[in-house]
Amino acid sequence: MIKQVLIGVLCGAAVLTAGILIGHFGITMSSAPSWVKDVAKDVDESLIEKFLSEVDNIQIQENLRSLTKVPHMATTAGDEQTVQLMLKRWQDPETGLDQAWREEFMVYLSFPDPKKPNKVTVVSPSDEVLYTAREKEKTYTSDQDDPEVVQPYAAYSPAGHPKGKLVYANQGKPSDYQLLNNTVDLRGTIAITRYGGAGRGAKAINAAPYGVIGVLVYTDPLDINDGLMSDINETYPHSWYMPPSGVERGSFNGQFGDMLTPYLAPKMVGCKLILTCFSIGHFSELGGKAAPAQWQGAFNCTYNFGGPGFQNPSAFNNSDVKLDIFNYEEKKNSSNVMGVIKGSVEPDRYVIYGNHRDSWVHGAIDPSSGTSVMLELTRVLGKMVKQGKWRPRRSIIFGSWGAEEFGLIGSAEYTEQYFTKLSERTVAYINVDIAVFANATLRASGMPSLQKIIFKAAKQVDAPGLDSTSVYDNWIQYSNRTSQANGLIPNVGYLSGAGIIDFCLMTMWSKTNARIYPAYHTAYDTFDYASKFIDPGFVSHQAIARTAGNVLIRLADSLLVPLNCSDYAETLEDYLNTAVTLYQHQLQERNISMEPLKRAVASFRSAATHLDQVIRSSDLANETPLTVRRINDQLMLLDRAFLDPLAFPDKYAYRHVIWASSSAGKPTFPGLADAFANAESQSSAWDKVHYHLSVLSQAIEGAAHTLGDVI
Repeated sequence: MIKQVLIGVLCGAAVLTAGILIGHFGITMSSAPSWVKDVAKDVDESLIEKFLSEVDNIQIQENLRSLTKVPHMATTAGDEQTVQLMLKRWQDPETGLDQAWREEFMVYLSFPDPKKPNKVTVVSPSDEVLYTAREKEKTYTSDQDDPEVVQPYAAYSPAGHPKGKLVYANQGKPSDYQLLNNTVDLRGTIAITRYGGAGRGAKAINAAPYGVIGVLVYTDPLDINDGLMSDINETYPHSWYMPPSGVERGSFNGQFGDMLTPYLAPKMVGCKLILTCFSIGHFSELGGKAAPAQWQGAFNCTYNFGGPGFQNPSAFNNSDVKLDIFNYEEKKNSSNVMGVIKGSVEPDRYVIYGNHRDSWVHGAIDPSSGTSVMLELTRVLGKMVKQGKWRPRRSIIFGSWGAEEFGLIGSAEYTEQYFTKLSERTVAYINVDIAVFANATLRASGMPSLQKIIFKAAKQVDAPGLDSTSVYDNWIQYSNRTSQANGLIPNVGYLSGAGIIDFCLMTMWSKTNARIYPAYHTAYDTFDYASKFIDPGFVSHQAIARTAGNVLIRLADSLLVPLNCSDYAETLEDYLNTAVTLYQHQLQERNISMEPLKRAVASFRSAATHLDQVIRSSDLANETPLTVRRINDQLMLLDRAFLDPLAFPDKYAYRHVIWASSSAGKPTFPGLADAFANAESQSSAWDKVHYHLSVLSQAIEGAAHTLGDVI
């Protein structure tokens, strides 16, 4: 009996104890602060579905209509109108952001003098004007008649009046001038070059060592119009092709940011550069002999080189070409418009989404297609925030950059001003500049670690105009590659930067030779052009908004930052294999070993594999917040490990040893490729090759260490 009583008492005590514990922890959990759940929360797939459904093509269309009412070159009255438009939208009490403001920078810009227009003339030996090139583009709609349409010019081209015999220099590449110089003495000549092959400024800089005193740049119908050039029935306003009088404006500044701030290259001197069309009737009269086949364009004549000057007989025999350039420089206030959605859990981690706002004229495609998409993203996301339905885990910063066309000034100045904070806290930057310039397939560029999230987003968006086909399926059909780890995948391009994604819908290059849309930087890049020939119905803009917005939400809201370091490892291995194939034999002959680089890449692969295993085996939703934060920091800081401020002393602003620019044109490490190319022509430069091998090895080993376990 006593035994039964004791058992009953013990059981009752156990039940009572269990009840107390359950009640205690039930009360504790129910009274836990809301952040406990927020910290472990992952991206909400239903919210992404809602976002995709609410992105409206008609809203994007009306955004573009508003943005392109007037020309809005940087710092003009039209530019100020776009500033006010952005602020009004981002400060809207129902669909705006948490905060929005303007930031002004005093920057050094270059303009043509409206009272003394730049001129290109053909003059006789006695300076009689025999011919004057057209100064403005032909009017087809009222847009071209707007008094604020700027004359075609090259920003930062110095003022002056060079005069000399005309020579044709193809694309103005170093090899073009070298070949031409073998035929004719270039000292004192004016070179005419076509777009492509080299940057605007480079066409003049490349000419300077040969004594060329002026450079004209024109757009050849072969390079932009597939050879078509009649505005009666072939070009705009009948199609997307550039009319005969169209001129691509641009900047001579080859650097990033304001030219008067401390971190800049010296001012470029030498050639005078103006962008203008040159009459085909006179182009065909150039002297010399037939240029090589690869120099020939679409005009109905033989492209001659040599000379110099015009052939005999010709109405312009013994005549010169004269450039009268009246550009002037001025310091002016330029505005960035900034907006923020504050993060709920990690407000000190930033996902930045940006695009420039200024254009050379109306800029319907460049950049307003991107701005109209950004305004729609912020409308949809802002509405969710204002209604209390969503707040991202991390903060989202939106940037509408000013004065970018003059040399990426707005974004560079913003980065310089907030460099320390941004370098410590930024997860990724998404850029959507030209959102759409055709409707065939997606073009996406970014770090290898970002490709899987881009693929995931593209699979969730319908391709414009194609039933039951995703953006991903359409993309892989037109642009793909084979990955050792992932099989056949869409081809993601690489950018000269870190932590960056760039999106646009582009054309199928198999159907056109155009290097970009034909109205680029001309007075014909208008709402009329965009709505008739680029994206009728604006469904391609909608697809880009959905794709880029999907990626933005995932980067800002995922518990684990969606970056994949194993994909990065595969790219490094591909680069290494190419480098070994191209360079190892000659390096061995000079007792330069590639073994340290091979070991570094192997270390990175090992560390990436280990971190992937850690992530897969972890129940991150139930881990301590600091564990998740540690892994996220490893992923976020990976690209910082590749930065070396001393790696490229001759390349302004480039520090990333994997993604710097390269002139060698090889699919491998840029510094090594350029150093090797230079060493082949200069035997004293092999030490530089050795140096870049050391820089690479150290950077990749350092990146591997960031992926390893904490010491």
